[in-house]
Formats: sequence, C-alpha cells, structure tokens
Amino acid sequence: MNDLLTTDISCPYCGEMIEVMVEVLEESQEYIEDCQVCCRPIIFNVEVAFDGSPSIHVRSENDTY
Repeated sequence: MNDLLTTDISCPYCGEMIEVMVEVLEESQEYIEDCQVCCRPIIFNVEVAFDGSPSIHVRSENDTY
C-alpha cells in the first residue's frame, strides 16, 4: 500500500490551513515538511491502523511527543 493522501492541516506555528500530500506506507513514519505559508518546519507523524486507515498528526519542533 503506497497511497498518496491529500489532506488539509493547520500549521502549528502560524495556524494557517494548508493542503499537503502524504504518502501512506504500510508502517508508521515521521518526517519534516516546511509550512507553505510561514516556512517553518512541521513534524508529521503518520500512523497506519490494523485496518489500513491512516492517521496524521502534526506538531512543531518545540512540542513534545
């Protein structure tokens, strides 16, 4: 399963809603992508449940996990 998922997220820094494309793999992943508005780094956590449904969580570099 290598699906591309398009979703809207709120930047943890500037609060703007931005559209992002996330590649959903079979295992969980974490990566960094810059905000399209304020250019600050957003940390993405993508987790895949047993039924294959993805969940996406975003946070700033200063937030604890």
